Amino acid sequence: MYVLSATSKKHREGIDSRLIEISDLAITLTAIDFGHPKTGGLRTVEMQQELHMNGVSPYCDGLIRRSKHQSGKALDFYAYVDDRASWDEYHLAMVAAAFLQAAAQLGHKLKWGGLWTKRKDYPHVELID
Repeated sequence: MYVLSATSKKHREGIDSRLIEISDLAITLTAIDFGHPKTGGLRTVEMQQELHMNGVSPYCDGLIRRSKHQSGKALDFYAYVDDRASWDEYHLAMVAAAFLQAAAQLGHKLKWGGLWTKRKDYPHVELID
């Protein structure tokens, strides 16, 4: 069984309590360890604009098109494999499966970016309101 690091927990500060609950359960269900990156949780307008300008978040500029991260309704993750962060799609899909299972068990509706049709966002989950 895996446990989230204090750093990953800090990166979730300010997000919707349902996502924290899902993340806390997912870490106990996952077959692959994971964590949350520095910009993976709540984002200010300035943070979102910087990520947009750097091409990390190409579709959400933070003003006209706001990210779900800005409202605390989205959370990013990375897989942790062989003592390092992995952005491999297979690893991320394994982690996402734990997030989706946790959400279902808790009765929350969750979307995984890896299932989007236009542009995949494998390390991303967001609440469906």
